[in-house]
Amino acid sequence: MSAAAAPHSHAHHHDDRLARRNAIVLAVAQALAGGNNTVIISTAAIVGAVLAPDKGLATAPVTAMVIGMWFGTLPIGWLARRFDRRFALQCGSLFGVISGLISCTAVMVGSFWLLLLGTFCGGLYAAAHQSYRFAAADTASEAYRPKVVSWVLAGGIFAALIGPQLVIVTKDMLSPYLFAASYLGSSVCALLAAIVLGFVKVPPVAPKRIDTSRPLSHICMTPRFVVAVACGVASYAMMNMVMTSAPLAMVGCGHSVTDAALGIQWHVLAMYGPSFFTGSLIARFGVERITAIGLGLIALAAAVGIAGISVAHFWTGLVLLGLGWNLAFIGATTMVTHCHRPEERHKVQSFNDFLIFGTMAVTSFLSGQMLAYWSWPAINEVVFPVVLTAGALLVWLIMHKRAEARAVL
Repeated sequence: MSAAAAPHSHAHHHDDRLARRNAIVLAVAQALAGGNNTVIISTAAIVGAVLAPDKGLATAPVTAMVIGMWFGTLPIGWLARRFDRRFALQCGSLFGVISGLISCTAVMVGSFWLLLLGTFCGGLYAAAHQSYRFAAADTASEAYRPKVVSWVLAGGIFAALIGPQLVIVTKDMLSPYLFAASYLGSSVCALLAAIVLGFVKVPPVAPKRIDTSRPLSHICMTPRFVVAVACGVASYAMMNMVMTSAPLAMVGCGHSVTDAALGIQWHVLAMYGPSFFTGSLIARFGVERITAIGLGLIALAAAVGIAGISVAHFWTGLVLLGLGWNLAFIGATTMVTHCHRPEERHKVQSFNDFLIFGTMAVTSFLSGQMLAYWSWPAINEVVFPVVLTAGALLVWLIMHKRAEARAVL
């Protein structure tokens, strides 16, 4: 790591035991919060297709969620800087509760625009729980960060079980209002997550001192940050684009709602299942190599999506997509934690997420348009140039690091 990016020992105290404890608590909260997300992903496009004035707007509720994630990232970072991480995350949980209540009401009154508001609030909640991974890394040493990030994301395994099963069990509970009870269940999950977050122990907010942090514009020009964002965008935005349209595409191809929900369940299991090992793989083989493998799996998922439209094709593609996202996104997150000093972490991390979720908002909206007016294969074809660009930048970073190493010698 370059001297400019090296942490200042006086500004931050590493406590891996505390990081491990927080990671376990945050993994439980992630399981509950991720269940909320999975409910929206599994249902919102289907409900949107019924309520939307135009079929091309079917995925707009999911896009509204992603826009909420985008808009929520910077305020979450500000709240964490002004107060502390736990306060910021619990504020996010409040929006999770509100999201489910509004979405349930939208289904019962048949309002597309109210559904957009509900999923937007779900996005504000998602902005908070997406930062759980950084919260766990706050006190971790550099070598320990990939592990605690992975452990937090491992909570998503249980989200993969909670969300789709919640949909399957409750989808007709308030018949004839399909999925209304599912949204109420997601509110309960958000409330439970808020209670769990009360057990997170956060370092006290440091007293005001002379600001030694670098301008954000300077940090954003460093090669590692550029590549970290590129890999984060390629992994998360492309995964979201394909995942958002997959349930609707499956139903459109004659498959059942249950098949679509189970496809998302397998996808989310694949997203988070490897998290028990990804941190160790990064420590052993290097963050760039693991990230590159993840990008390759995302491209392979797109190839499977183009190859056919059977349930097997959809499920296989979604599983590969989840595996690729896990490796590439944890790798990108780890690279972000190497880009900043401790006093810079909130602004750098929130800006990183702002860029990623902003791109996701665009791709999420485009996925609905492409599915309505083009085809499911067309959505998968978009993946290749984006992943190849991120891969090329990753190779450039590796060459840049080797050149720096030779210069030092």
